[in-house]
Amino acid sequence: MDKKYVYLFQEGKASMRDLLGGKGANLAEMTQIGLPVPPGFTITTEACNEYYSNGEIFPEGIWEQVWPALAEVEAASGKLFGDKKNPLLVSVRSGAKFSMPGMMDTVLNLGLNDDTVEALAANTQNERFAWDCYRRFIQMFGDVVLEVEHYNFEQILESAKEKQGVRYDSELSAESLKWMVIEYKKKIERKTGKPFPMDPRAQLMEAVLAVFRSWNNDRANVYRKINGIPHEIGTAVNVQSMVFGNMGSDSGTGVAFTRNPSTGESALYGEYLMNAQGEDVVAGIRTPNPIATLAQENQEIYQQFVDFSKRLEAHYRDMQDIEFTIERGKLYMLQTRNGKRTASAAIRVAVELFHEGVITKEEAIMRIEPDQLEHLLHRRMDTDAKLQVLAKGLPASPGAASGRIVLSAEEAERLGNLGEKVILVRTETTPDDIRGILAAQGILTSRGGMTSHAAVVSRHMGKPAVCGCDALKIDYTQGLVVIEGVEYPHGTIMSIDGATGRVIKGEVSMVDPELSEGFKEFLGWADEISRLRVMANADSPTEASNARDFGAVGIGLTRTEHMFMDPERIPIVQDMILAQTLEDREDALAKLLPMQEEDFYGILKAMQGFPVTIRLLDPPLHEFLPHSEELVVDITKLRMSKADPGSLHEKESLLRNVRALSELNPMLGHRGCRLGVSFPEITVMQARAIFQASARLLKEGYDIHPEVMIPLIMGKEEFIMMRKLVDDTAAEVMSEQNVQIHYKVGTMIEVPRAALLADEIGKVADFFSFGTNDLTQMTMGLSRDDAQGKFLPIYLDKKLMKTDPFVVLDRDGVGKLIGIGVNLGRSTNPKLGLGICGEHGGEPNSVEFCHIVGLDYVSCSPFRVPIARLAAAQAAVINKDQSK
Repeated sequence: MDKKYVYLFQEGKASMRDLLGGKGANLAEMTQIGLPVPPGFTITTEACNEYYSNGEIFPEGIWEQVWPALAEVEAASGKLFGDKKNPLLVSVRSGAKFSMPGMMDTVLNLGLNDDTVEALAANTQNERFAWDCYRRFIQMFGDVVLEVEHYNFEQILESAKEKQGVRYDSELSAESLKWMVIEYKKKIERKTGKPFPMDPRAQLMEAVLAVFRSWNNDRANVYRKINGIPHEIGTAVNVQSMVFGNMGSDSGTGVAFTRNPSTGESALYGEYLMNAQGEDVVAGIRTPNPIATLAQENQEIYQQFVDFSKRLEAHYRDMQDIEFTIERGKLYMLQTRNGKRTASAAIRVAVELFHEGVITKEEAIMRIEPDQLEHLLHRRMDTDAKLQVLAKGLPASPGAASGRIVLSAEEAERLGNLGEKVILVRTETTPDDIRGILAAQGILTSRGGMTSHAAVVSRHMGKPAVCGCDALKIDYTQGLVVIEGVEYPHGTIMSIDGATGRVIKGEVSMVDPELSEGFKEFLGWADEISRLRVMANADSPTEASNARDFGAVGIGLTRTEHMFMDPERIPIVQDMILAQTLEDREDALAKLLPMQEEDFYGILKAMQGFPVTIRLLDPPLHEFLPHSEELVVDITKLRMSKADPGSLHEKESLLRNVRALSELNPMLGHRGCRLGVSFPEITVMQARAIFQASARLLKEGYDIHPEVMIPLIMGKEEFIMMRKLVDDTAAEVMSEQNVQIHYKVGTMIEVPRAALLADEIGKVADFFSFGTNDLTQMTMGLSRDDAQGKFLPIYLDKKLMKTDPFVVLDRDGVGKLIGIGVNLGRSTNPKLGLGICGEHGGEPNSVEFCHIVGLDYVSCSPFRVPIARLAAAQAAVINKDQSK
């Protein structure tokens, strides 16, 4: 039997989205449930895919199926295609499985020619209407199908308006429209060398070809890439009888939602116009009326539409976006689809549909895209604001901010303390900029990727950031920023949108997040359904409190090196690093001990009742030291001035030490547990600070659960050595304070060798936390900051990689190592705790992988905790494992 390429609407159903596309499946479903849908048929996505696999040739036998289907449409409509007395006109529209609004091509009023336009005029008794339809059809067909550029028709349109002395298209007379039709056809023949096709069947064949062709146009390809839509699914083509809302006062057209798409309120929401075409509603030429006023204009039609809307929402069990037309007093339903809505509306609709008994909790959870929650958790730009976009970078951290641009962290801190709103603009940030980042409303950098320092820290703090904005040229000497040749001095007000990467001139009005009771209830369902626990990465009591407010059930990563970046501590840390004797180092550590104890006291107290995982010191040492280039400049100036021999000697000595400690590849150098191996006194100081803080809290009656994480181990030998230091210190403190502290000691698996030896390490560790940032770098041989800014985009564009591995966990490579680590670790220690704490812990696809591979928890920045909670629940639903 020959393959079926064509389905009448009455032959399809909603479940056939893969074959009929979203639009075709919905038209078929509405037809099946008895709603008044203009008759039509769908040419399948398979036909499109075969068209491309055949070298852009129509599949054999397709037209032998189209013409009988068209005959069925003629019979249903009571009109004949190409007839000179009662012509059938059709629309030809694309319709992929996933909605791609405006990306592919559409042709309306197809079937008009010099004869059928006269019949249309006679039948409607509206000559102007008929000729306006004809000129629109020729213009659309000429542009979309014959590829005559749009401006050619616009020039003729402007000439017609000028000749008649009118301003709007709608004011053109029938005579002007007839002149335009003649001129349009002349232009097409000059541009293509062929006359405009008068045969309606030839028009249809060419229009279908154009829709297939548009699947592969640039804008469609870019849209699919941005939205993660597969290129190989193809588009269907829907051929449908035209109905007209501009045939008089008993005709009209409109768009409506079954619930308010902004708020989620359960009330019909939409607009309509009588005696109008669909484009009039959206073009703003005439002001539409609220849908409720249709009740006064035509109570019968209004009530019919209300009934149809209720039927559609009940049938699809979701809020619907409906297009309709009234033609001579008869209501037609042209389209329905699940309505696009704001994140707050989406949650309200899901919660209310559950309480109405329409959907289950599991279905409610699946109705929301996790990343939608970003919009609820950060300030965002007012959607009505008019924006002057200056440049675009990477959307590194969501939210929006306005402020005066400052080019140094010190200035950001100074102005921030004075109550000024500032945007910190840097080539890239370093840990030294932490106070400036804290004081700024947002961060903008010209370099760096989605996991650069600026990106990671901003997300962690819940601040908006735009990174890697190449158009940004920063002149620190002159104190200004240059974009596209225009200078913006220090102090100029700018805005950034961390959700889109846009850099905007001036101040933009913002909308504050509002977390409703429905939102909290919704996430409560997510926690009931999910197996994974969601913890947070937090380095301060404030961050820990934020994480708790967002529903985190513990801290999966506290990075102690961030605590050492405080400018007041940097000199002491430098003394510790540069110490030439054990005695000097211990003097510096003695000064740091009480500071660290207060750090841990605050975080443990904020998260009482939940575990807090504290990672021991893990940065390359060079991050704490002055840059050698800066020291060379200072030394040169001192030598030339000969004014301060003491300072010169001190700087020269410091430079020698800095150079002695410098490494060719510091990320693979003297960091992590290697510091503890070389300088065990550092590990002891941090362990003592943890346990002294814990002892104080226990005596004060707090329920605390400290967990110590040993970073960057390669095998069990290092871990055993480090654990002994921690355990011995814990025993000393418990003896001194006469308390019993229940604690765990585990490790971060971020070196491939550690994953491969996880069975050995599992025997001696209480938990593993996979550090996916470094594990990705080491497994794939990529430097994340360099790769994202240089060649990774090329790899993604050439489809050598499906996704950025620093954004979405690489399941095939890095994921396989994690799976090995999980299985080996649990083979020797069934009670081994397992989680991840890299940036992937808040990315939905990566969270799903963590569920599949059997981890106990994910840890992410506080502002991504709700996203991870929802993603964890969806992973449980998708993978049919809702056991706790």
